[in-house]
Amino acid sequence: MKSIRAKISNQDGQVENGTIREHQGKICIFIDGYWIRYYAPPPNTMAEKRELIYSLRRRVFHHTEEGINSPGWRMEIARKYYEAETDPARKRVKAAMLAGSLFNRATDIFTSVVDLEEKGIHVDETNQLMRQCEACFMEALELGKDVKHYSGEEGVDELWGEPFKAFSMPSDKFFESRYIKLAQTFAAIDEVIDRMVSVFGGVEGFENVLPLLEELREVSKTEIETMRRDEAIYEVWPRYVAAKEQIMDFKPCGLSGREDRLRYWEDGLRLLHMGKDVISYLSGVRVPMPVTTANYMANCDLYEQNGSLDSEFSIPQTCFVDPEG
Repeated sequence: MKSIRAKISNQDGQVENGTIREHQGKICIFIDGYWIRYYAPPPNTMAEKRELIYSLRRRVFHHTEEGINSPGWRMEIARKYYEAETDPARKRVKAAMLAGSLFNRATDIFTSVVDLEEKGIHVDETNQLMRQCEACFMEALELGKDVKHYSGEEGVDELWGEPFKAFSMPSDKFFESRYIKLAQTFAAIDEVIDRMVSVFGGVEGFENVLPLLEELREVSKTEIETMRRDEAIYEVWPRYVAAKEQIMDFKPCGLSGREDRLRYWEDGLRLLHMGKDVISYLSGVRVPMPVTTANYMANCDLYEQNGSLDSEFSIPQTCFVDPEG
């Protein structure tokens, strides 16, 4: 994508990627068919990079599997156990733990460098500390391919790679890459919600869930695009949580006297709740999750074909674990 700056429509009247202007009462940037709430990138200073890396670290460990947030000072211990492990399943987890240690070590080093900068001691990019910091981020990025999302369905190496990008890229370039990922996540949400609308639009008794799904679509995108430091979050977050709760509280109408359809409706609710979970995952990580999305689509196909989620073959289904409640 071209460098992000204010642009006008092209000669065909189509909006160009990177156009920044007011849209529906807020300043937005246009990326790949979506208007996304725009925030000017922070100054490209070491202190601002540190705060950004801190924020990304919290997000990484919040949305990945348990037990991998290993302290930076234990990096060599984590490496020893990783290198000695021969069992593939255990080695994957130890790789994730080592990645966590490397990530924390890199953050510790970068914090020390910023502390020196704030005391007037300049540390350039060729300094040994900066090289060691970069090496830790890069190794963590490579090992991060073994780190799974907390649902257990797939890895989220794109999420794991963002701290390295924040370290190595100018702030404006980093935020430019984030808007591209947000647009891709918007598209993934549309794909899931469109499929849910298609499925439940044909299920007797689920008619009233359709507007709830449209609300979830809209507010999920709004939640994704809104930074936590923005005052708007006090309106956005409650609406997002309420939309998910409405999906969980939904009950199909017309159950009375229809025991022959009970299993059909029960599995329909299971599928509905799975879809809500997938939207929650996408909203949390803010990057596409193709494996999770494909698994959900397969369950939608199974339900449409069989009227249930049972099959001779096991199709992966989303977990119902949500760290945000």
